[in-house]
Amino acid sequence: MKPRSRAQSTTRAKVRSRATPARSQSPNPRRIALRALAEVLDEGKSLSECASLRSRPGAGEDGPQDGLDSERALSQARHLAYGVVRWQVALAWLESRLLSKPLKQRDQDISRLLWLGLFQLWQDSTPDHAAINETTECARGLGKTWAVNLVNAVLRRFQREQSALLQQLEQAPEHWAHPDWLLAAIRRDWPTEWQSILEANNSPPPLWIRVNTQRASLASVEASLAQVGFATTRSPHAHEGLLVFPAAPVDDLPGFREGLFSIQDAAAQLAAGLLEVGPSMRVLDACAAPGGKTCHLLERYPGLALTAIDLYPNRLQRVQENLDRLQLDCRLLAADAADTQAWWDGVAFDRILLDAPCTATGVIRRHPEIRHLRDASQVQEAVALQSRLLQRLWPLLAPGGMLVYATCSMLHDENSSQARQFLAAHPDAQEQVIGAAWGRAQVLGRQTLPGDHGMDGFYYVRLRKRA
Repeated sequence: MKPRSRAQSTTRAKVRSRATPARSQSPNPRRIALRALAEVLDEGKSLSECASLRSRPGAGEDGPQDGLDSERALSQARHLAYGVVRWQVALAWLESRLLSKPLKQRDQDISRLLWLGLFQLWQDSTPDHAAINETTECARGLGKTWAVNLVNAVLRRFQREQSALLQQLEQAPEHWAHPDWLLAAIRRDWPTEWQSILEANNSPPPLWIRVNTQRASLASVEASLAQVGFATTRSPHAHEGLLVFPAAPVDDLPGFREGLFSIQDAAAQLAAGLLEVGPSMRVLDACAAPGGKTCHLLERYPGLALTAIDLYPNRLQRVQENLDRLQLDCRLLAADAADTQAWWDGVAFDRILLDAPCTATGVIRRHPEIRHLRDASQVQEAVALQSRLLQRLWPLLAPGGMLVYATCSMLHDENSSQARQFLAAHPDAQEQVIGAAWGRAQVLGRQTLPGDHGMDGFYYVRLRKRA
């Protein structure tokens, strides 16, 4: 056979290349996680708002990919981003001990890449060699070849000195991975429980669901989940609550899209029962988004005359989406709940649920970015807003009616102190004591702390208007 010329070989190679394109490059989870960290730490977004973690990365800097590769990459990126945000204070402490001098501001991406690698070596089950090699190669992919050897050296040094470094970290306040102001506030308000609170905050949250008893029974939902490999435990306190193990994305749970249940922590599920709603009562759910408590009230009390208000129309849209999925309905208003002249029709409510805006310090394990997005000044801002809402909504309550004040905070200023100040200023208000086996009785109201019975940190107080 006559040998092909070089030109013939080149031509045929080009044709073959066009006919069979090269295999798609898989997306890089570390680069996705780095973008999410920038959204949180630079732009002040919550992890649930990060576009990089919510949608599949398209063809671009991470290359084209198929759907399966994309889902795997997103799953790993979420794991890395949540883990690094949860442990960032401690990871930054470790970085400072492993670098001879701090990195420049323009190299924050390399600093955060080191946190990713340190997280995997310290807190994750990723094999050490994979964590080091893939993190190092990510530096190359960022176009910072100068950092390749640096990242490799830092991670290998941690691997060698890990035991001694972690012993030093155990003695430092950074061990708790909370900013100084929040660590001090928790220790002040909970002097005997603060360590267990911080340990719970640094643990991944459990998965709680609330069964829509208008459309399914607990037993039927338990059975359908068991068929696909999930174990469930009923809550002793939230009557429609099931603890699901292992935790999984909501789309993996059969029945969610059909409206058979919702995702809601067991502590949040306590609100509906505390209102003690009766037939033909008018009920107001102030600050209702995203609608978990709104929907729970409608599930538990069919035909309820419920008005749900939220300040932001886009957040109210989430309430509507939940109502639609669960096949429920109520009156929705986009308004400032405190500006009652703009929306109230003058007819008193028998029950008011004020799930007040707060620092959300009771749900840090579920939203670890809270520890970075809050500061001490925001506590007082929240207290002022809560007080304003209480003052403005109280006149809307009928004599003999009840207002349930709730927060997902565990700071006394937002909770029992807020209730005490309100009662002192309103002689027509009195506490209706919550007799329950869950949580801890406070001077006024009742508090769950993160991890109590597997629940998040919530505060509730019931205020009755004298007839």
